[in-house]
Amino acid sequence: MDFIFEMDRPIYIQLVEQLKLYIITGKLVSGSRIPSVRDFAMQAKVNPNTMQKALIELEEEGLIYTERTNGKFVTENKELIENMKKNLAQKTGEEYLNAMKKIGVSKDEAIKYLQELEN
Repeated sequence: MDFIFEMDRPIYIQLVEQLKLYIITGKLVSGSRIPSVRDFAMQAKVNPNTMQKALIELEEEGLIYTERTNGKFVTENKELIENMKKNLAQKTGEEYLNAMKKIGVSKDEAIKYLQELEN
């Protein structure tokens, strides 16, 4: 997994966003064990405290869970993952439509442009 960070936003927030994306897309497989906080932090090249903060947030959202002596795992709740995916898709769509609106492109035109990209 590659982690890319922007300097204008807190790293832990970006970690949460990227890890959510990895879960939604299946790069972090449902039910799989994730690396230890220390190993994951080394992989992402961040402070372990920063990684811990991100993982706590993901656990609060139900995307990961902890088994006391076995470590942390990706949720097996497919419905939760699918809802996260839908919400992200809707947010991305709204951002796209708002950007198109700012440059004078109607919703129908914006959808047409997207459809043209598929071809």
